[in-house]
Amino acid sequence: MNENQLIQEMEAELLKNDIPKFAVGDTLTVHTRIIEGEKERLQAFTGTVIARRGGGLSETMALYRVSYGAGMERVFMIHSPKIAKIEVTRLGKVRKSKLYYLRGSSGKKSKVKGRIQEGKRSVKIAPQAEGTTQTDSAT
Repeated sequence: MNENQLIQEMEAELLKNDIPKFAVGDTLTVHTRIIEGEKERLQAFTGTVIARRGGGLSETMALYRVSYGAGMERVFMIHSPKIAKIEVTRLGKVRKSKLYYLRGSSGKKSKVKGRIQEGKRSVKIAPQAEGTTQTDSAT
């Protein structure tokens, strides 16, 4: 067994399994563990994913938000033990892999279009002539 296989096996043990699927443009809430003295608490950071890079154990994501008129950007390591939970708050529809243009923008320019969740589609039954029914799926 060579060194690369050993490293890959060790990294596979440290990877988290409970990470939801998300993409650039989605709004996430990341709960991080904060240690203050002997106490430990969770702190939530909500922001839009503007970048995602790397792979495996060193995969990172950059979240951006504006609070009290100041823009904040924070980079998280996805598989870090300090991250307690990642929640997808809102899905975004974008055409770029990096959204660095959101950094200095404000107002309508800084909005990301919403995306409908893929698993939740409603089925509508349209009235037809007697004896026939037709179902249409709305997206």
